[in-house]
Amino acid sequence: MAELKLNVERLQIGVYVKLPVKWGEHPFMFTSFKIKSQDQIEVIHNLGLKHVIVVPEKSDKPPLPVDQESNGNPKADSKAQEKAEKALWEEKRARIEELKNYRRNLQKVEKEFDRSMAQVRAVMSKLKSRPLNAVDDATSLINNLADDLLSGENVVLHLMNDSKDADSFYYHSLNVSILAMMLAKAAGFSERDIKILGLAGLFHDVGKMKIPDKILRKVGKLTKQEDNLLKMHTKYGADFLKLSETLPAKVKLIAEQHHEFLDGSGYPKKLKGEQIDRLSQLISVVNEYDSLCHPRDVKQTRIPFTVISYLYKQRKEQLNTADLGILIRLLGIYPPGSVVQLSSGQIGLVMSVNSERLLFPAVQVYDANIPRTEAPIIDLEAAGLTIEKALKPSALPDAVFEYLNPRARISYYFDHNKRL
Repeated sequence: MAELKLNVERLQIGVYVKLPVKWGEHPFMFTSFKIKSQDQIEVIHNLGLKHVIVVPEKSDKPPLPVDQESNGNPKADSKAQEKAEKALWEEKRARIEELKNYRRNLQKVEKEFDRSMAQVRAVMSKLKSRPLNAVDDATSLINNLADDLLSGENVVLHLMNDSKDADSFYYHSLNVSILAMMLAKAAGFSERDIKILGLAGLFHDVGKMKIPDKILRKVGKLTKQEDNLLKMHTKYGADFLKLSETLPAKVKLIAEQHHEFLDGSGYPKKLKGEQIDRLSQLISVVNEYDSLCHPRDVKQTRIPFTVISYLYKQRKEQLNTADLGILIRLLGIYPPGSVVQLSSGQIGLVMSVNSERLLFPAVQVYDANIPRTEAPIIDLEAAGLTIEKALKPSALPDAVFEYLNPRARISYYFDHNKRL
């Protein structure tokens, strides 16, 4: 992308500029931006710059011709310019404070996520030796999560940090549990069903504990024998959970049916339509979403944006379309974890989506002039920006990839009544 060094006198509204100064030395939120007002031009003049960098491809208009250069006299209306610059500084400081609050809240949510993940690990480790204790602990965890979810109207879904655990089984289980409860709440399910779905999310794949690791972790295509053995995890899971007298019967049924599809193409019984329990249909939608985001072969990994699109366009005959629609409304077109290009031309990582404002997620934006630890996370609505398209992380320049750190393991956790 070509860049030009330009005399500041040739600036006009619509030109995309890069300021050759450090982020803390100017009042704008970004060091690179498209000029939207004459006030911004005057503030740039007041910075004492002789030249700026212009990106023609990102500009709506070309720079002024040399014979039409603005006078750029900062003394012409010094009070008005001073007022404009002061307003920009105040807005920048307010946004920085909001960003600090957002980061503090995100750290709190991540601690809650880590605590829940530790509980999931403990539950799974107890299943074989102390199954009654495991079920009690899982029920307590889900009850607490469901109570938190049901206590707020406005839910925000956050992207969590990468997992350092090689075993994704725990993360998949918690992800399915959380997304299933959120989907069920949005669909108007009862509190009892929401909690059943939370437990089913945790335990739906428990039968995989009897499947050899070499099959679960195999990267290439499974042999027919291996595939048949893997499919046995639904029966193994249901049989194992039936040993518990306190676990709701629906949880055991979902473990058996979560790979059944409405068109009869699923397993183990090739059930069709209403033969599949309604709660099992919901879990199937969430399970397919998370599984497609995290396949055995990382080369087959899809970005969240394409998974949502694929499910909606290609799997309508297999999955409950009402649940699919609600999942899209929960996650947005660009779910947390999506790498996106903004209308400003900037590249960012979607960090959070608000269930009431799906078109305006919180996005961490790449800016080489701002340290990665202080990377701006912006509310698109407040910034007046929109998302133009999703990008594949593998297509990012190395510097942008390292800065944004797209998550290999996309895990979600919710918060409510919060806003960036």
